[in-house]
Amino acid sequence: MSARVGVPPRGVPLRLRGRVLAPDRPAVMAVVNRTPDSFFPGARAADDDAALLAVRRAVDHGADLVDIGGVRAGRGPEVSPGEEIDRVLGLVRRVRGAFPDLAISVDTWRAEVAQAVALAGADLLNDTWAGHDPELVTVAAEHGLGIVCSHTGGVAPRTDPLRPQYPLPAGRLAARVAGVAQPEPLDALDGVLLDVLATLAAGARRAVEAGVDPQAVLVDPTHDFGKSTWHSVHLTRRTAELTGLRHPVLMALSRKDFVGESLGLPVDDRLEGTLAATAIAAWQGATVFRVHDVLATRRVVEMVAVLRGDSPPAGATRGLA
Repeated sequence: MSARVGVPPRGVPLRLRGRVLAPDRPAVMAVVNRTPDSFFPGARAADDDAALLAVRRAVDHGADLVDIGGVRAGRGPEVSPGEEIDRVLGLVRRVRGAFPDLAISVDTWRAEVAQAVALAGADLLNDTWAGHDPELVTVAAEHGLGIVCSHTGGVAPRTDPLRPQYPLPAGRLAARVAGVAQPEPLDALDGVLLDVLATLAAGARRAVEAGVDPQAVLVDPTHDFGKSTWHSVHLTRRTAELTGLRHPVLMALSRKDFVGESLGLPVDDRLEGTLAATAIAAWQGATVFRVHDVLATRRVVEMVAVLRGDSPPAGATRGLA
């Protein structure tokens, strides 16, 4: 489609195992956690039966893929790799059997977990901890899986940031080394943007060099992780810079602290704020949204796709009859 005045370029479509997901609009990734302590109670599943029911509900509401997690991202009781595998492996097998065409992502930073779920039928490894285990990308390449490259500002897995700072570089060297375009003019908060762009570009380059399909390498600015609320807000408004990396952009905005702190709301009341941020990021070309509220997100991204001109209205008879 030709360029449209005032409309940012489309993002890169996501391709997993040769199949392009939702080419005419952003894809919706449903969160299904096999954990008892996920930060949002609505995403918790105590056993595989409850988790499979959550997957079925997400599919009925229009999810393009599901993201299965076995460890809470934040602080909490220690979960060994073996226990994590016990939590997610059986569910991946059951979801693959029940939904042969559904794309399955597994939220893990551990290569041994990735190896197990790859053999069980997973399509994507959602590494929220920025390559903490360097062998994870090797597993993805070996099995033909996609991988998410993230940014945490150097924070270790399952730890929270403490006064993270991203000063602007003294010159233009950082942007040149990263191989990405430096935004003009620079904003005071663009230090975090430049750090995110450099980190994601390097992670994506490593994944492609390892043999992962470039359209199966997602880049995620990773809101809240290693960031203040100001950082996360700024990254959302600068989504278009992220799409310039020419990989599918994943946005995990759903009910996060930056939404809650922006509006002064607890996690149960953050849906509307999440959807506002989703619309802003979708307009600027984000490809995938990791969400707790599938149906509402599906309607938002489809409406944005119509407004952008990426897809036609479902029906357009007003004024014609």
